[in-house]
Amino acid sequence: MNKEKTMKALQKEVDQYISQFKEGYFSPLAMLARMTEELGELAREINHYYGEKPKKESETEKEIIEELGDLLFVLICFANSLNIDLQEAHDLVMKKFYTRDKNRWTRIDEGKGLE
Repeated sequence: MNKEKTMKALQKEVDQYISQFKEGYFSPLAMLARMTEELGELAREINHYYGEKPKKESETEKEIIEELGDLLFVLICFANSLNIDLQEAHDLVMKKFYTRDKNRWTRIDEGKGLE
């Protein structure tokens, strides 16, 4: 697998996968429910690894990377179903961090900035 995939490439790959099925993308509400479900599964794994709740012996082993991957897949499906370019969404949020939030956090080296 290509380790240098762009967001556009990820969205295209997911769209090609989903497009082969008659059902296509789920509705926005169903997609949000799926995303919530996947986020819950990620939270459960984080709690097992870093929290105070160890896994039961009967529970199957899952990795955080797998749960993040599931969440990313559903997020891409959600964006694709609404014709949202995730690169554009990312650029919008980063602009917000570079402007509105630029002085919110203490920089590691005050003399060096990302600007």
